[in-house]
Amino acid sequence: MDIQGFIEKFAEAVEVENVKSLSKDTKFRNLDEWSSLAVLSLIAMFDEEYEKEVGDKELKACVTLGDLYELAVK
Repeated sequence: MDIQGFIEKFAEAVEVENVKSLSKDTKFRNLDEWSSLAVLSLIAMFDEEYEKEVGDKELKACVTLGDLYELAVK
C-alpha cells in the first residue's frame, strides 16, 4: 500500500472528513478528530490492515502521518 492509501485508511479509522487536507507531513495529534478513541481506532487499524501490534512507545515516537506509514510498512 502506498502513502495515499494509508492516509485514506487513517482518515476512515479516525473519522477525518476532509481527507484532501491530509498529507504525509500532517501532524496527526493536531487534528481536531484526534482523541483517545482515535488512538484505539488507529491501533485496531494497524492490527486489521497491517497485521501489526503497536503500542504506546511506537505511537509516541511518531509525529506525522508519514511516520505512522513507515511504522505500518516496516
